[in-house]
Amino acid sequence: MRARELAVEYPTVTPADSALDAARLLAGQGLPGLVVVDARRRAVAVIPASRLLGRIVPPHVRDDPTLARVYDERHADLLCARLADRTVTDLLEDERTPFPVVGPDATVMEIASLMADARSPVVAVSDDEHRPEKGALIGVITTVHLLTRLLPASGDA
Repeated sequence: MRARELAVEYPTVTPADSALDAARLLAGQGLPGLVVVDARRRAVAVIPASRLLGRIVPPHVRDDPTLARVYDERHADLLCARLADRTVTDLLEDERTPFPVVGPDATVMEIASLMADARSPVVAVSDDEHRPEKGALIGVITTVHLLTRLLPASGDA
């Protein structure tokens, strides 16, 4: 099975989009991460859900998790307000690792290897076989989708 056959449509955001709207998209659709595309629909970054949470939780709480106990539910609900005046670009400031992108003919093992190496919950599938990072996004493969294809059906083991 090749990447083009595994790729599924996936919501994307642009660097200029609101960080709060991006968080709502991620939560509302139960996504493992956000795919950021440029104006030419090239995948440029992924924001894993865990990194988004890291931007919501105040730095002093991340440094000392015992402080999390002092936040009651009312105050915890206000944490997302930290995203109100930010853009997706702001979410990418801290760390911008190359986004894993494969061409349409990549094999399952190539995809799995790249995904594991990049520690990314998603891999973009580009329409350019020779220079995937330069091609337009045709779909995404998530770890769950890939594992579903790799794991034997129950009772087949």
